[in-house]
Amino acid sequence: MIQQQTLNFLKELVDNNNREWFMANKDRYDVARGNVIDFTSQLIKLMHKVDSALSPELDAKKCVMRIYRDIRFSKNKTPYKNNFGISLPTSGTKLGGAEYYLHIQPGKSFIAGGYWMPEATHLKAIRQEIDYNGHELTAIVDAPEFVKLFGDFRNQQDKLKTLPRDYAADNENIELLKLKSFIVMHPIKDKDMMSGKAAEDIAQICTKIYPLNVFLRNAIV
Repeated sequence: MIQQQTLNFLKELVDNNNREWFMANKDRYDVARGNVIDFTSQLIKLMHKVDSALSPELDAKKCVMRIYRDIRFSKNKTPYKNNFGISLPTSGTKLGGAEYYLHIQPGKSFIAGGYWMPEATHLKAIRQEIDYNGHELTAIVDAPEFVKLFGDFRNQQDKLKTLPRDYAADNENIELLKLKSFIVMHPIKDKDMMSGKAAEDIAQICTKIYPLNVFLRNAIV
């Protein structure tokens, strides 16, 4: 489980996002990151049972993203992220593609899955799969429990306002074909992140993401 002190560190970092404070609290950061790495190790073992394409040999340290922000091209010059991000890829150790992602941030934690902003060749392949087998994706994303957990899959932020190339307005799957990202998210309360069952509960939610990831992986094989 995620410790209260891990969330406390992230809360304080929001108001003290500068190198001086961070270095003075480096020991607290190391403890918090260690907690997240230990939690990730536990989650990896459970997630392999959910999705065998996720290797049980994943290095938890490499799955936990850096807290240091790349500020070179950003207007926001704060040097540190105010969260811990955990990427769980299903294509070996390579990030990207259809994967699972856990975001740990006080009051804003969530579990996510799918494929965020596919590269052009993958996007084309996914749209072709939707055109051919849209009924399969529809059955996944319109299932009552899926909708209850993740909401309306078609209502993505990354979506075309116009028609995608080579597809007509009367295509029965046109709203799915307009998507540029294929992701779902489910919020997690702080008390649930700190529960002894946190990893098990997150893995259980991912059982509902799994069919979506399989559809997306099959599309780009």
